[in-house]
Amino acid sequence: MRGGRFLLAALFFGILTLNAAQNEEKAVDEPTAVELPKEAQLDNAKDELSKIQKELSRGNSIWLKSYNSYMAYQESRKSLREVQNRISKLEERSPTVERKLEIEALQAKQKVLTDQIELLKAQGTSPFVSLLKPDEAGELPNITNPFEIVTGLSYVKRINGQYKDYVLREEELQEIIALLERQVALYKDIMRLNPKGDYEVELEATMLQVEKFKLALDTLISTADLYEKRIESTEAKINKEIKDQLYKLLNIGVIIVVLFGFSFLLKRIAKRYITDNERFYTANKIVTFINVTLIILIFLFSYIDNVGYLATVLGFASAGLAIAMRDWFMSALGWLVIIMGGAIHVGDRVRFEKDGMIYVGDVLDISLQRITLMEDVTLTTLESNRRAGRIIFVPNNYIFTSMIANYTHGALKTVWDGIDIVITFDSNHKKAAHLVKEICRKYSKGYTDITRKQLNRLRDRYSLKNSNVEPRVFTLIAPYGMKVSVWYLTNAYATLTLRSTISADIIDAFNAEDDITIAYPTQTFYTGPIASKSPPPMENQ
Repeated sequence: MRGGRFLLAALFFGILTLNAAQNEEKAVDEPTAVELPKEAQLDNAKDELSKIQKELSRGNSIWLKSYNSYMAYQESRKSLREVQNRISKLEERSPTVERKLEIEALQAKQKVLTDQIELLKAQGTSPFVSLLKPDEAGELPNITNPFEIVTGLSYVKRINGQYKDYVLREEELQEIIALLERQVALYKDIMRLNPKGDYEVELEATMLQVEKFKLALDTLISTADLYEKRIESTEAKINKEIKDQLYKLLNIGVIIVVLFGFSFLLKRIAKRYITDNERFYTANKIVTFINVTLIILIFLFSYIDNVGYLATVLGFASAGLAIAMRDWFMSALGWLVIIMGGAIHVGDRVRFEKDGMIYVGDVLDISLQRITLMEDVTLTTLESNRRAGRIIFVPNNYIFTSMIANYTHGALKTVWDGIDIVITFDSNHKKAAHLVKEICRKYSKGYTDITRKQLNRLRDRYSLKNSNVEPRVFTLIAPYGMKVSVWYLTNAYATLTLRSTISADIIDAFNAEDDITIAYPTQTFYTGPIASKSPPPMENQ
């Protein structure tokens, strides 16, 4: 072991000896630099010093501007003290015209210096207070919903940009210090080459400036390290919050996709097993409403921290809204009653009355606020409105205050319709009633069979006592004759068409009979005395 160590030491010593010999050979081979005369060295130093001073005097650096402002502040304070001392001494002496004029001039100068000090007061005792302090990036965002992700990313970008600017300040300060140190070295060379030159003041001022700038650089470096750590901590916090929000949004997206899939499945099942288009439409809207409500509740409970506070606020707000938007809330409640109660469905024919006007039409849609009707040509439009084809919007809250008749409620798609015709008193009213009944039975037979089946289905939901579906004829006394009133079942959507057909057949049938005469408003005039009727003969007792 000792022999190995000795061998290594000898080898190391040999390498050092060889290197020393090579360095001596290089020193012998290389020519020595020729020293310039003192005058040339002095001129070169002055030229370089002039270039450095010119570069520093450009005023592009914020560090030099701040330092010059600081020095101007100090000089102004020093000048102000001298002026104040001079004024105090002059006021202690006996007043003369010259002294008064000098005092006034000094007071004017004092005011100017005071204004300058007030403007430069921000520099204070340190020339680099504002430059050493990092820029404020604003309040740290708290990312609690997906919309604030962009805010968080913008904040991270902003603080990183501010940190880059802060690092650029450090690089600029290092360049200035290098120039000032070179300026100090040149001052010393000039004073060495020309001892008679008066550069002591400039050298002292430059050395003080270098000291100030180096102190600022040390502070800047330590502050930059802390600033970088704070940025890293802030960026990590924001990235974590963004990641949590994206994860939460992904979970909500999965839940929403599942809800949409389940809703689509329910709609497919409803379409398969519900053959009635109106009921399928209603079921489809209910599924959509429930699906949208669940999605809103999911977002509400996911992004609202204090749900109890929200419930309290909504409680107070709803009290005022219930008064200000009473009709709106009543319409929403009416929609709920319509959907849950099943009194009206899309496709039903309804009759609605408001302000003396009667509207009959088919339900096109039932939204949260209104029922949309398509006005059809009916007996009502024929006799009252003389208009048809309009789109009627009925607010849902009218179901609580107005009468709405449904011609096609439930499985019942037929209604009773009646025709009245008056015949003379001497007509054969029995034959007329028989003819009318047969004609109505002929045209309404299909509707009669349909109604009988529909009524049997409704017995499970309602108490039906009178289930007679055959045409009904009533013979009544009218002012000008005998009124034959016939009632029959017809399609709720084609009432007027069937009435027209039956009316024409009744007129044809009555005109074909000799003992049936249709009555008209008539009057009888007597030109002679009216013969009294003889009393009936008395029967033998």
